[in-house]
Parts: sequence; structure tokens; C-alpha cells
Amino acid sequence: MKAEKDYEQAVAWIHSIGRFGMKPGLERISALLERFGNPQERLHFVHIGGTNGKGSTAAALASILQAAGYRVGLFTSPYFLSFTDRMVINGADIDGAELAELVSEVRPAVEAISKDPERGHATQFEVVTALAMLFFERRQVDLVVLEVGLGGRLDATNVVTPLLSVITNVTQDHTAVLGDTISAIAAEKAGIIKPAVPLVTATTDPAVLAVLQERCRALGAPLYRVLPREEARGGAEQENAAFYWRQGITPEGQRFAYRGFQRSFEDLFIPLRGAYQVANGATALAAAELLAGHAVAVDEEAMCRGLAQVTWPGRLEVVRRDPLLVLDGAHNPAAATALAASFPEYLNYRHLILVMGVMEDKDVAGVMRPLLPLARSVIFSRPDLPRAAAPGDLAAIAREHLGFTGPIAVEPAVKEAVQKALAMADPADAVLVTGSFYTISEARAHLC
Repeated sequence: MKAEKDYEQAVAWIHSIGRFGMKPGLERISALLERFGNPQERLHFVHIGGTNGKGSTAAALASILQAAGYRVGLFTSPYFLSFTDRMVINGADIDGAELAELVSEVRPAVEAISKDPERGHATQFEVVTALAMLFFERRQVDLVVLEVGLGGRLDATNVVTPLLSVITNVTQDHTAVLGDTISAIAAEKAGIIKPAVPLVTATTDPAVLAVLQERCRALGAPLYRVLPREEARGGAEQENAAFYWRQGITPEGQRFAYRGFQRSFEDLFIPLRGAYQVANGATALAAAELLAGHAVAVDEEAMCRGLAQVTWPGRLEVVRRDPLLVLDGAHNPAAATALAASFPEYLNYRHLILVMGVMEDKDVAGVMRPLLPLARSVIFSRPDLPRAAAPGDLAAIAREHLGFTGPIAVEPAVKEAVQKALAMADPADAVLVTGSFYTISEARAHLC
């Protein structure tokens, strides 16, 4: 009972730091880690950034490395079911009591460095990053797969020098912080590239690629690409490229082929739905291949088995049937567009009822635009967060700006919104909960 209370108090304190907002920069996280002897310097990292797909890619790589026999730490954000699922070792979340103990150590250091008026108070993400570094260092993991929080150059995770950097892709998101052009955003993402450290990327956007190539040349960092087979053009420009192509889909996932730098596979399975997950799986395979240069041995059997065993909730995740209930955390226009393309391809249903809650700092119309045409009716809701958009405002945008003509309902609480949608649905219908990971997290907590 005491351990549970200590955990709840620790998480409450972490959440309370959110009032200090988001302040990009490395000064506070560097000062905080220095007070604990810089634990990140005793760890080996794969640093994964990008706009979309970085969490799935990180999970796939961690699963491959675990299958190869390594003790692997995985750091991702935001959390989905419990705060503890942000820090995982070989598939097991940090224990609540251990998190509480780490918080009791870190909290005085946070309060001490926050007294410096030039630095300001540490942000919530900086504190969580410091907790993760301590956790993984003390548990003596072999490797840490580290997901960037936001951007890259000034993200708190960018205090590490990894064995390998990964940038999945770059699309427009967080434009108020990262810039309002693709090139500007790409430059921020490229900030995780380090001197002589290889980069692997799955981007096919010429503007993004130009930024990454320039940064890699300036730092002497080898650049490797992961491309769909149709991008293959042959010649010297493709010497550092791996290729993938989808072989088919199943209700549980999809099969694909991969031709890599040293290894090739004709029939791989990844239990994640969505064509974009093939790109993420191939990127994880490319990363596993490139780690061989750092004496991280991953054989072909581990690659196949690790991919086949990966779990990553909240991405085209079916949690009920008759009617279908699907959760997907599409939170920006690119993710919503990919979801809209994949949903009818992977799932059979008669009519779709959409339950949507979006953060107000997102491109709200851009998230809704590709999804509304799939829906017969929409219920707008909001997760229990101050920066969530008001459901009434979402409804007005859908009706007045995007021209949605179907039935619209407003149900502020996510739990009630999902229950309302299920009550409206016939067994042959589908309910899709989306718009934010916070929205689907609340839905899943009530349903699973």
C-alpha cells in the first residue's frame, strides 16, 4: 500500500512540473545529469528521431536486439497505459516502487538547479529523461533505444552520443517550435546527427534529404537510406541504401521483403497494421545491420523473430470486435493521412463512427481532413488535459470549414464518447478512436 502511494505521489510531482511549460535547450538536462555523474556517458544508444514512426521503429529495433540476446532499454513518449511504460527493459516496465525511489533522489537536484534564474525550472520531459538515464545505467543495460521527444537539436535526449542515429521521416508538426517549412523542421531533426556517427533515414522527401545530406557531410557522418523498392534506381548513389517491398497483408499484420546492406529476406512478418509499418520495420532492420560495426551482433534468426514479436499498442490496434473498436494515435496530418489510407485496407466494416480528441496546438483541420470522409458520424471529445481542443470547436471546424454533413455529437469525456459510439454501432460497423495518443490512452484505460 505504501509503495503504491509513493508511486502515485511521484507521478503527481512529475505531472506538476508541466506547469513550467516546454523550454527547448540542453542547459538544464546537462546540469541535472552532471549532478549524478553523467550516467548517459556509461550507456550505449541508438537515437531515433523523426516526425512519425519513431516509436514503432524504436519498439521494433528493441525487439530485434532483445531477440539477439541483449539487455535492452527502451525510452519512448508519451506513455500509453501507465507512466511506467515510458521506461522499459526487455519488455518490462520500470517498477512503480523503483520509479518512486528514483524520483526521491532526483527531486532535490531538480529543485536545486531550478533556483538559477538564468536556467529556469527543469521541464517535465527533462526530468523524465534524467530518470530514464539513471534507471538504465543502474540496471546495466547493454543498449538503450532512445526516442526523441520533440525536434532533435534542443531535445533533452540530445545529450547523448549514440552508436547510431535514425531519422524516420520529416513532415510538418510542432511548427510553432520547429519552424514552418519542411527544411527548417528537418534542420531541427538533423540536430541529433553527431560527428562520424552513422545516420539511417527512411525519408523520400528531396527537401528533407538535402538537409540531412548537408549535415552528414559537415560532420563526416555516413548516411544510409531505407527505401521502397520502387525508389531503386541503381548506380553508385544507391550503394548505401536498403530496400523493402510489401508482400501481403493479414488480419494480424503484414509480410514484406527486405534487401539490406549485407542481408536479405524474402518473407518477413511484422504484427503491426498499416503500410507505413513496413517502412518502420525495414528501418529497424537497417539499424540492426549497421550496429554490427560496433560489435553488436544480430543474426538473421533474431531479426526475423524480433520483428515477428514486436508489440506497439495504439497503432491500428483492434481492441474489440462486433463492432470493431480500433485505437490509433494519429496526431498530425501525415499520420492521419496514413491512417485514412490503411484503415479500409486492413479492416472490413460497414459504417465508421469516428471518436476524435485533438490537442489544440496541432493542425486540427489537417488531422480531421483525411479522416472525416471515411466516417458516417463523428463524436468529438477531449482527453483530460488543459491543452486539449474543446470538442465544440472541433465540431465547428468539421461542419463549417471542412464541410462534413453527417451526424456530429459532442461528448467531453472520452469514456462516455466511446460508450456512445459503441451504442450507436451495429455489429458490422467500426468505431475508430483517434486524434491524439492521450485520447486513445484514456479510451484504452476504460476498455481493456
